[in-house]
Amino acid sequence: MMRTFVIAKNVFQEVVRDRILYIIGFYVLLLAVAIRALPEFAASTEDKMFLDFGLAAMSVISLIIAVFVGTGLINKEIDKRTILLLIAKPVSRGEIITGKFFGLSSVLTVLVVSMTAIYLLFLQFGNIPHTTPSILIAVLFLCLQLSLITAVAITFGVFTSSLLAIALTFAVYLMGNITQNIVEFSRLSRNPAMEGISQILYLILPDLSRLDLKNDAVYGIQALPDTIALMGNAVYGFVYIAMLLAIAISLFSRREF
Repeated sequence: MMRTFVIAKNVFQEVVRDRILYIIGFYVLLLAVAIRALPEFAASTEDKMFLDFGLAAMSVISLIIAVFVGTGLINKEIDKRTILLLIAKPVSRGEIITGKFFGLSSVLTVLVVSMTAIYLLFLQFGNIPHTTPSILIAVLFLCLQLSLITAVAITFGVFTSSLLAIALTFAVYLMGNITQNIVEFSRLSRNPAMEGISQILYLILPDLSRLDLKNDAVYGIQALPDTIALMGNAVYGFVYIAMLLAIAISLFSRREF
């Protein structure tokens, strides 16, 4: 655990040194422009639009960082040949993968928490009606979703080039958000082959819609989502992350340098 913590700490410091957290300033600028511009384009719906825009921007910014940084965590070590130094040390390849995962997940968590605090301040000073508990739950599940995407990015980055890993990770994200829709569409088509393919995709790809609670926060659901359903979705996310890390460790262990 100590070796994993050291690797995670090094990843955290390295990503922060790359000035990733400067993106928080960009997020502030986006919100400042949106809160001024939306009333000019919206007819009495600017509050909902700002709520939606703030969470969507937070999600997109964090997703881009998770994909681009996550896919390069291993490939960068290989390209610089520093992976040879890591392997030569008394550290297992599983600890390398796990440490890098927790390091980037920590950066993303800090980033999301900072953007959430700024977002809530804008809502408060703009007198925009909102349900804080729903927003906090949505943000918590956004962190879990980003951790899952980080695991996907690392897994692809272990055995493919950075460019291909980026494309595949974005593809998994897009498909993971519409797997339930694909299953429903295949049922309406009454085509056995299409139904079979959609079921396979649903089982293989992560169902990211389970971890997306932005609509609950934006459209003002007063009662908190069902606790059992939330716990089930959280367990689903953690199990999927564990499976992806296990696959990444297995693939990384077979690589020769």
